[in-house]
Amino acid sequence: MTSAITLAARQFVAEHLDEAAALGRELADLIDDPEAFVRRLDAGLASLADPAYREGQGRVAPGLGNRLGVRSPLLAAMGRGLRSASRQANSVSLLLLADRLLRGSTDLEDRLLSFELLERTVERDPERTWQLLRDAASRAGEWITVDSLARPYARGILAEPVRWAEIEQLAYSSSRWERRLAGSTIATIPFVDRAAGRRPEVAVRALAVIGNLVGDGEPDVQKALSWALRSLALLDREAVTAFIERETDRAVEGSDGNRAWVIRDALTAVDDARAAHLRTRLGGIRRRPGGPSTSDAWAIASAFWGANPDLRGVRSAQGTRQAVGGIRP
Repeated sequence: MTSAITLAARQFVAEHLDEAAALGRELADLIDDPEAFVRRLDAGLASLADPAYREGQGRVAPGLGNRLGVRSPLLAAMGRGLRSASRQANSVSLLLLADRLLRGSTDLEDRLLSFELLERTVERDPERTWQLLRDAASRAGEWITVDSLARPYARGILAEPVRWAEIEQLAYSSSRWERRLAGSTIATIPFVDRAAGRRPEVAVRALAVIGNLVGDGEPDVQKALSWALRSLALLDREAVTAFIERETDRAVEGSDGNRAWVIRDALTAVDDARAAHLRTRLGGIRRRPGGPSTSDAWAIASAFWGANPDLRGVRSAQGTRQAVGGIRP
């Protein structure tokens, strides 16, 4: 039986869907005037906001910060309206607008719209787009922003395979949100492009990144890694199964609860008989709240920061790149 809360949410969306799409089309005429765009956007989003949803967002994503409470289907309808009415917009205009939304606002909805714009520019103007994407990643502080940012990251990696370096470097960040972004980007890749995103070589590159991160002590990172493994099973189920079996061996040998949690949560990617066997092997191995990370990436990063104590305040992967010489593809 559908709950009263769900029915009310559906009714709210239905009543505001046309308004959201119309707002997107109207905003298309203001792309070349970022300040006017933001004024109209703020007014339009205020009329689409649902106070009940806003309250719920704060419970599911602590630390979310400022948000209006616009439901995802309404944001999607606005985005579709904007895209359809601005197909001819040039990448410079879109980048300037995305920069304005990212740097001039603290509202979640503005961030999410900026990511949509960057997903459109990442193939046409990759260098400037990646500068904004990296900056957004370095400032992320909760999972909704991170997992939304994964889409333009995924699109950019598929457009230029050299960009795998972007998430390979995130594995060494001291920010759990940047490390989560590595996992959520991999989880998203098979869905942003169902042809290029499901090639066998994607699984090879992605499993190497996950292998470096598995064992991370942060639950937010662990959830993204198990999500990524389940997504990769669409590309190469046998490779994912072999990976999970190897990591099970490491978890058992080291009584590694961090590693065991990721494996258990990803076992739907494995056939039932193998999953049952692996689940039995992992019996009794549990993660400890606040326990140390055991990932290969964490061991390397800890050694680097330990040898460079003056740089320990650098939080992000972007800052790490700068600290060790500006490594950048």
